[in-house]
Amino acid sequence: MRSDGYTTAASRWHFLLMAGMAFCLGACSTLGYYAQSVSGQLDVLQRRQSITQLLQDETQPSELRDRLEAVVRIRRFATTALELPDNDSYTSYVLLDRRYVVWNVFAAPEFSVQLREWCFPVAGCVRYRGYFRESAAHDYASGLAAAGFDTYVGGVVAYSTLGWFDDPVFSSLTGLSDARLAGVIFHELAHQQLYIADDTTFNEGFAMTVELEGVAAWLKSNATAAEAAEYALFLARQEDFVALVRRTRDQLQTLYESDATSDEKRRQKIRLFAAMGSSYVTLKRSWGGYDGYDAWFADGLNNAKLAAVGAYRDYVPWFRQLFRQVGGDFAAFYRAAAAIGALPKDQRLDRLREASSGSW
Repeated sequence: MRSDGYTTAASRWHFLLMAGMAFCLGACSTLGYYAQSVSGQLDVLQRRQSITQLLQDETQPSELRDRLEAVVRIRRFATTALELPDNDSYTSYVLLDRRYVVWNVFAAPEFSVQLREWCFPVAGCVRYRGYFRESAAHDYASGLAAAGFDTYVGGVVAYSTLGWFDDPVFSSLTGLSDARLAGVIFHELAHQQLYIADDTTFNEGFAMTVELEGVAAWLKSNATAAEAAEYALFLARQEDFVALVRRTRDQLQTLYESDATSDEKRRQKIRLFAAMGSSYVTLKRSWGGYDGYDAWFADGLNNAKLAAVGAYRDYVPWFRQLFRQVGGDFAAFYRAAAAIGALPKDQRLDRLREASSGSW
């Protein structure tokens, strides 16, 4: 996920599960899952340290203070230039004892590139299931795999609680450049700005668009030419990667919808994933050997992994066009997106396409 430079896996399930616990006591078969979500979120809340106080503490490492100063600047830009929520989110810091704050489990059937959904009280339905312990995520994924699902476990460096709590900056973010750090913060604040229950693809498309357009605005007034060029190269490689994923996913969908036998589908599935791996080798050569996506490819390819990319990127082209239709005005974009989000789920994509083309 963020570790390979392509998305923020914004795991928003656990804080809502805390509210949902009241409905589940004595009734839910998944009470253990709810309990780990609650305990994990409480641990995060207890670890928070004030960024203001850390910046005043001269015993703190200069590298950390530098990154936290960047957070202060980015957060101020988010609330003023981008008109994102102005609250106490990203005014605190959490030092983690692990690389990621949570791990998300994605799953898809053997012959489908559509992610499985999990539904929770209050939170609604989402296309991933998150864990604060990596081993628990892999244990759950193993059970799904045994039941015939393709599975993927992705580490998450940040998440949003949609304003229910004051979200902190995690130590997992401090190694990012200013532009990429800004992208994470803009993305997560976007989820506080607008969140539609039961529609992961809509929510992530909206937040990814705020991230991309927000960073573009940030770079114009806060970056050197070299920093802007570095981020542009990062985005170009990201788009190459996403294009490769989409091409393979579309080929797989065509295969799965065909009249081929199950055995033939399995053979062709293996062939398509092998071809994708070969295409990635070629892509790396065109990047001059850049290996930022090696880890994503290293543990194998499957339906769930490709579908997870789509969940974050499928609606982005239309959202970005909508942003241009409203003249690049962030507040107007939020209003337009909210109006579309208020429609029944089966109408949102059509209306988003119409609005982004100027015909709505």
